[in-house]
Amino acid sequence: MIYNELKQRGTLDFPIEIHHVDKNHSKYYMSAHWHNEMEIIRILEGKIEVKLNNRTYLAKAGNILFVNPETVHSAEPFDCVYECIVFNMEIFHTNTYSCRFFAESIMNREYMIEEFNSGEDAVFFEAVNSVFEQMKTQSSGYKFLVISTLFRLFGLIVDKHLYGAANVKQDSFDEKNLPRLKKILAFIRDNYGKQIELADIAREGEMSTKYLCYFFKKMTGQTPIGYLNDFRIEKATQQLTHTDLRVTDIALSCGFNDLSYFIKTFKSAKGISPTAFKKEHQKMF
Repeated sequence: MIYNELKQRGTLDFPIEIHHVDKNHSKYYMSAHWHNEMEIIRILEGKIEVKLNNRTYLAKAGNILFVNPETVHSAEPFDCVYECIVFNMEIFHTNTYSCRFFAESIMNREYMIEEFNSGEDAVFFEAVNSVFEQMKTQSSGYKFLVISTLFRLFGLIVDKHLYGAANVKQDSFDEKNLPRLKKILAFIRDNYGKQIELADIAREGEMSTKYLCYFFKKMTGQTPIGYLNDFRIEKATQQLTHTDLRVTDIALSCGFNDLSYFIKTFKSAKGISPTAFKKEHQKMF
């Protein structure tokens, strides 16, 4: 699924957060989404196929990926353990013009960090790992350490010229149609709990239902209805994980009026029934 992830990262005074993801994580399969923040992914074990807009990378343990702001991204792991740090580039807003200019160029999508890094550069790799370890350890001074290490990391990115003009990475189809795609996906994000028909989605994209199916498949690899169902299942998973609502109530709140269809769709996506998923999660937490 693809959606704009709207949430506060960390806290207002420290807009940085970390996620450790393994097979037990509810978002082990990274659903396609985008956000305004920068994201760094490091692969600890196994392999993972990451799609950034229409670019695909197969990453393995030791590799590093940078997800630039506004990039639609998803991932399929293969016996993988990975970690993500997501942060607001505004932490680089200082009185130093060059730092502020570079950060704003990334945020405005004029520049973008090179997306794939093999991790073979020892100095660069150490800087990336330091950010992750400081976020995980959270010593009494970790906020100072994290921010200072991010400044060092981005200084290395500039020194080593690990960035370039954003339009170099964008093909003409993406450049023209990504805003259109995001409009459609924002509509689904805001209305998934209601009854949505293919015609409703097509109307939002100002296209015919036939062209919508072609457009959506080319941009996401999914059908519009397949994506909608996946989005609803992801939202249901979050409710099963974090609330005590009944399965029936969760199904209804996520746009499934037919409980048996919800159970069937959930099992197809997660390999387990909603009730069993909820019980397993309660054992873990």
